[in-house]
Amino acid sequence: MLPYPDIDPVFLRLGPFQLRWYGLMYVIGIMGGFQIARRTMTRDLKIPEEAQYNMLTGIILGVLLGGRLGYILFYDLSHYLSNPVSMVAIWQGGMSYHGAAIGAALGLSFVARRAKVSVLPMLDLLAWLSTIGIGLGRIANFINGELYGRVTDVAWAMVFPAGGPLPRHPSQLYESFGEGLVLFLLLWWVRKRFNPVPGALFCLYLIGYGVVRFMIEFVRNPDAQLGTVLGVLTMGQLLCITMIVLGAAGLRWLHTRGGLFVAKGRS
Repeated sequence: MLPYPDIDPVFLRLGPFQLRWYGLMYVIGIMGGFQIARRTMTRDLKIPEEAQYNMLTGIILGVLLGGRLGYILFYDLSHYLSNPVSMVAIWQGGMSYHGAAIGAALGLSFVARRAKVSVLPMLDLLAWLSTIGIGLGRIANFINGELYGRVTDVAWAMVFPAGGPLPRHPSQLYESFGEGLVLFLLLWWVRKRFNPVPGALFCLYLIGYGVVRFMIEFVRNPDAQLGTVLGVLTMGQLLCITMIVLGAAGLRWLHTRGGLFVAKGRS
């Protein structure tokens, strides 16, 4: 068993104000991904700077609104219906990745269409570079001691302060590695090696994230208020199955429209 590194979730205190690692990871993930994307948007897609920042705003609003609404709808609807005021208490926690992903995609698509920018290449960039924020966000979950794994006796298990006396899987780190680093590198390799058509990378992301998260959910502790919702499956796994199906359907649609990859020499 490994000792849990008890890191203060607050990295900076300024009087009554607290700056937390969780928020910092969000900022680094979003802004870091945006700075990488700007090169492609400016050089290859010829998107004006104003439109780039407008799309960034759409993504941020989509993540915040979608993440919160997703958690309310997917994970604890009865609680929030009986306590509607708490819906806006985002500082108390309660964000859904799947809701944030839907919100980001919708926010980006809405702004891109208004700016008359092709949506599919932007969704490809969003999918690939969102893995940066996902990886960092899971590290923040680990620092917060939340979203820990199920009880286990593996050598690297940890006792989390809020998880009781028994050792558990550090599933946040599994997710940071799989949903973050591995998926980032895999999509980067596909992007560079095979030159996928617009939209294909986004579909591959849906499948890749869905598969990785689905597998890790078997060692991640289910949400206390839900437990498993369909046999041994969790809500997260059901949502991941939906992602996989949508990604596969998207690839099939793209394939029928002329193939998934652009041959060398074509533009």
